[in-house]
Amino acid sequence: MSTYTPRNILVTGGAGFIGSHFVRYCLRADQTVRIVNLDLLTYAGSLTNLEDLPDPQRHIFIKGDICDHSLVRALLLQHDIDTIVHFAAESHVDRSIVGPAAFIHTNVNGTFTLLEEARRLWLEDRKLDGAQCRFHHISTDEVYGTLGPMDPPFSEATPYAPNSPYSASKAAADHLVRAYHHTYGLPTTTTNCSNNYGPYQHTEKFIPTIIRACLQGDPIPVYGDGSNIRDWLYVEDHCTAVDTVIRRGRLGETYNIGGENSWNNLTIVHRICQILADMLQVPEKRFTDLITFVTDRPGHDWRYAIDSTKIQTELGWQPLETFESGLRKTVAWYVERLT
Repeated sequence: MSTYTPRNILVTGGAGFIGSHFVRYCLRADQTVRIVNLDLLTYAGSLTNLEDLPDPQRHIFIKGDICDHSLVRALLLQHDIDTIVHFAAESHVDRSIVGPAAFIHTNVNGTFTLLEEARRLWLEDRKLDGAQCRFHHISTDEVYGTLGPMDPPFSEATPYAPNSPYSASKAAADHLVRAYHHTYGLPTTTTNCSNNYGPYQHTEKFIPTIIRACLQGDPIPVYGDGSNIRDWLYVEDHCTAVDTVIRRGRLGETYNIGGENSWNNLTIVHRICQILADMLQVPEKRFTDLITFVTDRPGHDWRYAIDSTKIQTELGWQPLETFESGLRKTVAWYVERLT
């Protein structure tokens, strides 16, 4: 199997939760790579996420919009970018229901801008091939829709059936990436991941919301009856998977990344309450009494689960964290910063 070695990487959305972890991982794992980090610093991105980077002189931060064709082209040229790792996205389902326009702008138009400028520079101007450049697109398992209780997990062959404006915008972006590979020969790879968790995640997301509510004595909001099931992936495991696909994945292919940790929401709430009670040496009831069931959101997908067989068998990737070990690390990180 041939391998690809990135030299100068443009990371989009690199001040966000997963993107900042990927930046930190790359700087730590590869002593030669240089990173240009493009982020608009919307609500989901923060320079705080980029504090204490390893070897920070190999990292340049640029505040800007991925929909800005001139800016993207200038960065590709100025920094001799050979690899684009595209994390930037509007990603909160509730926000997409209230205001879908931003999701179409960023997730669809932004992906198109990056693809088009990469195509023009790499393929038209410089005549590069798959050994010399790479476009990696980060997507989500939500493009596949929802699973019933007995349905098999999502595989790369599962038909797309997005149910929210967010997942529909990501599905559109996935199709654009695929089209640019098959039509123009742009060297692309795509990964569809399950729910990520870990340090630096935005506080409106599920696990940080639970932890914050417990520490502040606020109601813990649980949609419906808490039976919705997700496959949880520790963010560092996601980063190693993405790096593996960029370096050894087959061009034009999609790889699903899951943590092999499927739990319903109410079980996760109770487990976080138990971990916090143990860490803080207080009665668990102090936290479980805060659980409050709220009206379910419209079109809420019931179950997601990922079949990671392809990336495991083809590329030898495996998640290192169990849900228990990853959750304890995550809770400890938030406790240190919120207490």
